[in-house]
Amino acid sequence: MNWNFIPLALGEAISPTTAAYALATIGLVVHFGFTGLVNFGQAGFMAVGGYAFAITTLKLDWPFPFAVLATIVASVLFAFVLGIPTLRLRADYLSIVTIAAAEIIRLSVKTAEIYDVTGGSTGLNGAADTFQALNPIPPGNYGIGVLRFTAPDLWTMIVGWALVLLACLLVWALMRSPWGRIVKGIREDEDAVRALGKNVFSYKMQALVLGGVLGGLAGALFILPRSLQPDNYGTQLTFFLYTIMLLGGATTIFGPLLGSAIFWVVLSLSDGLLTLGVDAHVLPISSTQQGPIRFIIVGFALMLLVIFRPQGILGKRIEVFFRA
Repeated sequence: MNWNFIPLALGEAISPTTAAYALATIGLVVHFGFTGLVNFGQAGFMAVGGYAFAITTLKLDWPFPFAVLATIVASVLFAFVLGIPTLRLRADYLSIVTIAAAEIIRLSVKTAEIYDVTGGSTGLNGAADTFQALNPIPPGNYGIGVLRFTAPDLWTMIVGWALVLLACLLVWALMRSPWGRIVKGIREDEDAVRALGKNVFSYKMQALVLGGVLGGLAGALFILPRSLQPDNYGTQLTFFLYTIMLLGGATTIFGPLLGSAIFWVVLSLSDGLLTLGVDAHVLPISSTQQGPIRFIIVGFALMLLVIFRPQGILGKRIEVFFRA
């Protein structure tokens, strides 16, 4: 039996994709965990960031720093367009609006009328070229045993995880500040915060912008190892982010890092184990059924986690937002 999938699965813990999901989940923690905004449209922020980065680099030939700036600006604008008419809505209505907004973005970029700009259903390829032009790592393969990384992958990992750590430091500092105490108060009882003379709508908008910018940057990071495909930003992506957030802890700073690593390692390990079972004719399933079954395993584990440890692995029960 080939057990090489084990070190390869463990390597997913530090992959660029894991870093992108961790960064987007940090933004979701700002929205849901700390401010109480039930945002089911984080995939929309990732799509906006990814397309802003890809279009400015591929279509406008902007240098990498200006493309990153465009990603931030686009995320801020989307946060304002989404937040101004919706942040006064109740939590359940807000979730409906945000998930609809994310789908509007995904379906809009696939339309034939703007194919020349967005690439339609085929997406865009080559957005990472300007980023990789800054790569100082000599060409070659790096790693141990079967776990090998190319120079572009290693460069993307280093930059991605550095960005994740900077985001953690920023959110940690903000949540220890008066601003952080106010948004946590909004999560617990926004009427009480409003009674103290605070502009609740303004603070909600600030939190939406901050988390949205982190989501937009995650969308740009997500396409660096791959091409940009609009269907990657479906509702399933947001549900993955919520799984990661609940796994690590919805009100924690480093929970998204742990949750993202565990999520991708478990998915890879379960896929490898299912493959062994199918090849050995131990499991009565086909290879096409492996993908759905591994997500069933993750979903079942998440159900048990929410029932028996709703605060997540690193969280504190006293801060659980969705408690009864």
